[in-house]
Amino acid sequence: MREFGLIGYPLKHSYSHIYFENKFKNEKIDDAKYSLFPITEISKLHNIISTRENLLGLNVTTPYKEQILPYLNDIDKSVLNIGTVNTIKIERNGEEIKLTGYNTDIDGLRKTFEKIELPPINKALILGSGGSGKTVKFVLEELGIKSTTVSRNPKNLSVLSYKNVTEAVIKHHNLIINASPVGMFPNVDNCPNIPYEYIKDTHICFDLVYNPEQTLFLKNCKDKGAKCINGLTMLYEQADRAWKIWNRD
Repeated sequence: MREFGLIGYPLKHSYSHIYFENKFKNEKIDDAKYSLFPITEISKLHNIISTRENLLGLNVTTPYKEQILPYLNDIDKSVLNIGTVNTIKIERNGEEIKLTGYNTDIDGLRKTFEKIELPPINKALILGSGGSGKTVKFVLEELGIKSTTVSRNPKNLSVLSYKNVTEAVIKHHNLIINASPVGMFPNVDNCPNIPYEYIKDTHICFDLVYNPEQTLFLKNCKDKGAKCINGLTMLYEQADRAWKIWNRD
């Protein structure tokens, strides 16, 4: 039986296996299964791939979207501009194994923005400077939307610290995107530390987190009248793209 799966740590929050199990059932795909691999170190990837000869593809989640790069034999052009990977295609030829990295989060974000039909955006505020934050920034640039990134540990003057997210910053960024794992299950009582009191009904607030479906970040924004979107559409769209990559010649 063909096997696919997800690596990351922890994985209790993930819906990926539910998505693929439903896909296999609904589309009567009876020769495939989807497994979770909650590895505490990226170095454990080699053992997973070498001992599971029917493993043909992996999704990659936090915290390994950047750490995975040195373990790959090749990367798709989707990775070049961002330096993050969330999908791996595994090709086997005898004892030779080739790992190719892709970023299907790009496709997931594009599709999400298409479906929500973004109104005119002054500027976007990206909460989080990790792999997901970089992907968000890239897609926004494609759409011609300027953005500012917020990080707990800013590494240059173009990135804000959370303490510098003021009323003026919130006012001038009418699209706010949480690209960090803050608020993800099981830590559902957490949210990015921004001044929610300045959010208005003119704001659009998007959380890449999908479990819970309404995070505390989205609840706080919704209470102020903002339009809110969770990460489920992005999850489904990027997973669908990954499936197509794994199954093409």
